[in-house]
Formats: sequence, C-alpha cells, structure tokens
Amino acid sequence: MKRQIFCIVALSGVAAAAVSGPVEEQIRIRQSAYAFIGWNTGRIKSQLDHPESYNQQQIVAAANAIAAVANSGLGSLFGPGSDKGTGWRPTKVRPEFFQKPDEAKAAALAFNKEANELARIAATGTPAEIKTQFSTLSETCKSCHSKFRERD
Repeated sequence: MKRQIFCIVALSGVAAAAVSGPVEEQIRIRQSAYAFIGWNTGRIKSQLDHPESYNQQQIVAAANAIAAVANSGLGSLFGPGSDKGTGWRPTKVRPEFFQKPDEAKAAALAFNKEANELARIAATGTPAEIKTQFSTLSETCKSCHSKFRERD
C-alpha cells in the first residue's frame, strides 16, 4: 500500500510538471495513469468474478489506487495540442474532448465521484455492494470512452 501511495504521489508531481512540458510527455504520463487505472480495475474485476479467492484487502488497495489517480489532477494532462501526437503510442483522444469542454469536465467529475465512492464502499461494503459500485464506476469509464476516445 505504501508503494502505491508513493507511486501516486510521484505521478501527481510528474503530472503537474508535465503541463509545462512537451505534448508528448503529457500524453505519455496520461497513458501511464490510465493504464494504471486499468490494471487496478482488472484486479477488482478478478476478485469479484472469483468468489472462491475473494480478498477484500486487494479490492480496497485497488480502489484506493483508482481514487488517488482520479484525485491527482489528470485534467492537467490534457493540455492544448494533446489531442494529437504520440506518447507511448498515438493518442486516442478525440478532438471532441477539446471542442466540448463542459461535457469533458462532467465526465471527469463523474469518474472522480464514483472512484471515491468505490474506495469508500470497498473499505466496509459487502461483495454485492462493491460489485454494484464497481459497475457504476465502469459505466462512467464507458461513457467517456464512447464520447471522447477513438476505438481500438
């Protein structure tokens, strides 16, 4: 858990520095942050899908990591021009993200809210409560992806 917190704090510092850095650096850090979120959502899904090996502490750690990244200021990694370019790979952000800033902000705030709620519920909730909130969080991801991310 201490390592995750250290990584998240380090990522937050790098994210803040990236705003003034090159677009490619913003994209790389953004891609890394979302890959980390994806890894942690996979950890939660695996726990919920396999009740025989359910470990709530692993869910709590993953939910806390997701919430920490959600609270880290990811919006600063979407600077002007970062809808084009290459980080670790070409960005998949659609121009609509920048053309509809109010919608993008609403999507980000929804993700942040639901990530924090998942961390809260994971700490003391039942598997059914966690699964319900995890589904709600996943819907915020899908909604943003469908509006603002190129499909694979």
